[in-house]
Amino acid sequence: MKISIQKIIRFDDYPFDESVDISEIENWNNDIRRIGSVHVTGHANAQGNQITCYLTITGTMILPCARTLIDVTYPFEVDAVEVFSTDPYYQEEDESEIHPIDGEVLDLDPYIKENVLLEIPFRVYASQEEIDQFALTSGEGWEIVSEQETEEPTMDPRMQKLQDLLNEKEDKENQ
Repeated sequence: MKISIQKIIRFDDYPFDESVDISEIENWNNDIRRIGSVHVTGHANAQGNQITCYLTITGTMILPCARTLIDVTYPFEVDAVEVFSTDPYYQEEDESEIHPIDGEVLDLDPYIKENVLLEIPFRVYASQEEIDQFALTSGEGWEIVSEQETEEPTMDPRMQKLQDLLNEKEDKENQ
């Protein structure tokens, strides 16, 4: 999403409302399995050598469930404020919240992607309906069994005979 700096300076409060494709962040090292376009609304204003952009980013991303690894749709809405400097002599510091602008166009795409990445939750969980519908319940050599479904393990017949002999011996000793 690119905005001309001259447009921002000309308007007191330059509004914008666009869809931005940020699907390339799926390939980065994060948990996002799918994300399409996000909707970005907001406005920008200029005061002296600084441009302040107020953004609202909305969209949905597909993340893995922390328990089952099935896809979970996670809707998000991010409110962000980004400050830029048009001063050609401004040098960005490491922890600075003011970003320098090179040229006559303000490119908001990297800042939109950064704010979406910061919105990824630590864990998401699928609903029970999603788990019942999509989760695997068995595979090669394994299956999920609830505690109610488990049976008491049956004893090996040879061990059962030995146990019977021991029980008889205890009964004789107790008499």
